[in-house]
Amino acid sequence: MARLNTAQPMNTSVRKLAWVVATAVSGMSVNVQAATQPKEETLTVTAAPAAPQESAWGPAATIAAKHSATATKTDTPIEKTPQSVSVVTREEMDTHQPKSVKEALGYTPGVMVNSRGASSTYDFVIIRGFSSVGLNQNNYLDGLKLQGNFYNDAVVDPYMLERVELMRGPTSVLYGKSNPGGIISMVSKRPTTDSLKEVQFKMGTDNLFQTGFDFSDAIDDDGVYSYRLTGVARSNNEQQVNAEQQRYAIAPSFSWRPDDKTNFTFLSYFQNEPETGYYGWLPKEGTVEKLPNGSRLPTNFNEGASNNSYSRNEKMVGYSFEHGFNDTFTVRQNLRFAELKTAQQSVYGTGIAADGHTLNRGTVVDNERLQNFSVDTQLESKFATGDMSHTLLTGVDFMRMRNDINAAFGSAPPIDLYSGYTPEHYDFGDAEPYQMNETKQTGLYVQDQAEWNKWVFTLGGRYDWSQQATTVRQNSTTPQAGYVERNDEKFTWRGGVNYLFDNGISPYFSYSQSFEPSAFDLWSTPRASYAPSKGEQYEAGVKYVPNDRPIVLTAAVYQLTKTNNLTADPNNPLGQVPAGEIRARGVELEAKAALNANINLTASYTYTDAEYTKDTNLKGNTPEQVPENMASLWGDYTFYEGALSGLTLGTGARYVGSSYGDPANSFKVDSATVVDAVVKYDLARFGMAGSSLAVNVNNLFDKEYVASCFQTYGCFWGAERQVVATATFRF
Repeated sequence: MARLNTAQPMNTSVRKLAWVVATAVSGMSVNVQAATQPKEETLTVTAAPAAPQESAWGPAATIAAKHSATATKTDTPIEKTPQSVSVVTREEMDTHQPKSVKEALGYTPGVMVNSRGASSTYDFVIIRGFSSVGLNQNNYLDGLKLQGNFYNDAVVDPYMLERVELMRGPTSVLYGKSNPGGIISMVSKRPTTDSLKEVQFKMGTDNLFQTGFDFSDAIDDDGVYSYRLTGVARSNNEQQVNAEQQRYAIAPSFSWRPDDKTNFTFLSYFQNEPETGYYGWLPKEGTVEKLPNGSRLPTNFNEGASNNSYSRNEKMVGYSFEHGFNDTFTVRQNLRFAELKTAQQSVYGTGIAADGHTLNRGTVVDNERLQNFSVDTQLESKFATGDMSHTLLTGVDFMRMRNDINAAFGSAPPIDLYSGYTPEHYDFGDAEPYQMNETKQTGLYVQDQAEWNKWVFTLGGRYDWSQQATTVRQNSTTPQAGYVERNDEKFTWRGGVNYLFDNGISPYFSYSQSFEPSAFDLWSTPRASYAPSKGEQYEAGVKYVPNDRPIVLTAAVYQLTKTNNLTADPNNPLGQVPAGEIRARGVELEAKAALNANINLTASYTYTDAEYTKDTNLKGNTPEQVPENMASLWGDYTFYEGALSGLTLGTGARYVGSSYGDPANSFKVDSATVVDAVVKYDLARFGMAGSSLAVNVNNLFDKEYVASCFQTYGCFWGAERQVVATATFRF
């Protein structure tokens, strides 16, 4: 492997040899003729046993993961995947110590992670210029969607994860309804048969205090039964005054492996967040632009009330099952039941008054209870037809979600931004019966990954039955109750081809489709529903994944089009029609490499040309929060010799280009570059193998910048400098 958790100088040569062995061709041996021997004797030198092959559902040996299941639902090498996939491994997360999943993707191409600035209440991102309907997340955990609704979306702490993956482009052929930009796919930490005992402590900026633990081991001598127990507790103040974040999470899991063909893993996740942190926004006046008096709002400004609150509780229980009947047939099933509860009472800004310095404000009181059941059953069949080998995947998945919402919306007194507002108490009313939202999805899919000589052909299709329904409840502001339901059926498909050169280069081309149900119009008479939007993508690229080096280089060009996008009804200014179109074209480059035993390197570049190609009012405009250019570069160096043995130094920069701040393109948000750094020391030389001390600094030079805006009233300051000290102990 590229980095060994040891810092003892006497083992330097052994560590370097281990790195060479880990990157050598598996099973290679060298026969050396001993020329100086008087007899004809042969000295056979055999390489040490290679590390187990990487699994798409397990850890990777270096920062350059070479397998993924996100794009195919099978354990597929990256170079055989006909779409863009990026993998953030546990090692990379341990280096950067992100506080959220979206922050873990900060050095990944094609994704805008700063759509909410310093806030980490949700892991909402924009991929290839597209986001989900209703600003809900499009995130998956262990192959199943974390289905959210309204304000109720699940968030998973990155400490609990083995890897975070980003698949760019349409994914409906395997996952059903989805926005065309792509998905985030997370893999939970799972039980190991090797003993693992880890505790971790953090302290940092904004009174951050965090502790975590991660224990795993076999229960019996044969390793048939094993467990893992991972937990984390954190509290910190937010960048904004009078806002804080608290999180308590635990994830018990248990595995039963009676033989090498069968694996049943129970997975659970319980998380309570009494406070999820700041989730407001500010107007462009005072952030992007100066106020009339020439001033700007401070980066810690909070426009809310002193008793704003936002809590979330998550419970998830399920399993992952796999059984191989023989060398041909393998069945898998992933199942999960989740219950999410969200409650908030918030005052938030709604825009600047005519005087240019008075901020109007609205209020929301909200209580939600969401229940979601998901199951995905797959049969993988491996066989050959003549010279062509096949991995045929057939499957059926089902998802049902129900979200019960009580809510009330109102207005709060405006505030003068010249006065240096300090959050004050506001008397919130009670939430009222609001609406019940329900969704169902059943999908049948088939996919063939066929290999012939050096060609890999991927062809898949899926048929979905999708239902969404809303029960509008009578309350003080909605005297007319009602019910709206829409049922859709949709076929989507994908085709792709890769060619595998012997040197690790793999050019590819693919075509893929997606669909996504649109939001209801609940306030017109009669209440209306709209046809789903459709996504269509052409992508071509090349991947370089050499067999003998921990390196993954990818380059992609694409054209992605979303049709049936909702646009203003030309005959009704209060209505919409599914007649819009958004087109995005782009280039994405990514490099992940463990160059040698000392050096890790990641780099990325993103170019996105997005445009409303059909729209009643926005034709020719660029969607908001979509920068044309983004780039990142990170490198770290670990010393294995001399007085500095065990020391890791790393630094990197993230660049986000300018973007439009509203759909009307009335103003722009400036570009920004922030620098990050880490200093880490391995404690192995003190007899504490696997233990370390580290200091991470994000936004090293404390750059003040606006991360993005989605409207004239909705802008977000970027995160200030954050310094976090982490002590990790393994025993």
